[in-house]
Amino acid sequence: MGAPLMARNIFNQPPKDEKESAAPSSAPVKSTKLPGSVGGLRDSLREITANSIRDIEPDRIDMDGLRDRLILEDSSIEDLAESIRKHGQQVPIMVRPSDQPDRYRIIYGRRRLAAIRRVGGTVKAIVRTLDDDASLIAQGQENNLRLDPSFIEKSLFIKEMQEEGYKPSVIQDALGLTRQGVSNHRVVIEQLPDELVRLIGPAHGVGRRQWGDLATLSEKVPLVDIARETLAVLPDTTPSSDKFQAVFVACSSKARGPANPSARGHTTVVKDKSGSPVGTFSVDSKSIAIKIIRKDNPEFGQWLEERAETTLRQLFEQWQNERGSGT
Repeated sequence: MGAPLMARNIFNQPPKDEKESAAPSSAPVKSTKLPGSVGGLRDSLREITANSIRDIEPDRIDMDGLRDRLILEDSSIEDLAESIRKHGQQVPIMVRPSDQPDRYRIIYGRRRLAAIRRVGGTVKAIVRTLDDDASLIAQGQENNLRLDPSFIEKSLFIKEMQEEGYKPSVIQDALGLTRQGVSNHRVVIEQLPDELVRLIGPAHGVGRRQWGDLATLSEKVPLVDIARETLAVLPDTTPSSDKFQAVFVACSSKARGPANPSARGHTTVVKDKSGSPVGTFSVDSKSIAIKIIRKDNPEFGQWLEERAETTLRQLFEQWQNERGSGT
């Protein structure tokens, strides 16, 4: 079912003529230590397909290892749970035996495990006896393959791995990064307060340069205080990447100090008569932006999209007329 997917890795795909095992092996699982080399890692991951998939009670599996996601229990878990209710668990998780009898420690598949705990029933799992280094590499490999983590999530993962004493080669293999790539992530995360990152979230699509620019402002302004103030007025449903942009604009404006009103950046939440958010209105020195979150107001968003060009043109003509009449 999901075995061929997990047999791949982010470095190379298996040869096209390679045959996957059609039936699970009944042989006992041997202890495996994944080598640091790419070739050894690839060979070891291919062995996964030869291992049987077991049905395990979720309460026998402990959340183990380092967190590689800023958000685990979010709305997407419920979406995943609903999919599993309808179609069943399509991809197994991976666990390793615990020191305690008849218990396991998760290697990867934390979101799937959380979803199945909501749905109920057993979880399909591949059981592998791996040491800490091999477990970490397998976790990072599978996570990169299934859902690419954001820059800041990778940075936090690297920071935790280094603080736990993992070797540079293990960290590089876990995320598929060069030594310079690891260094680029670490340089940025060291300048950012942990609370600031938690407030903003994973911010998918926001890269090293943008996070680096925000980090450089830490010497000029209190990033966490400004982030709290800025995010307090935004809707709870605001995407993490939009939170980043709002915080960055606010911090940049504060760092520049007093300026003329048109140069200061700010974001205002526009609400209807009942107090529900309609959209956001953002202004900075370079642009004016009106944003409607489709999830909150799908019908209004569609209506506005159909009339946006005409409405903007009318506003522009009104401005020209008012300027011409001197009003």
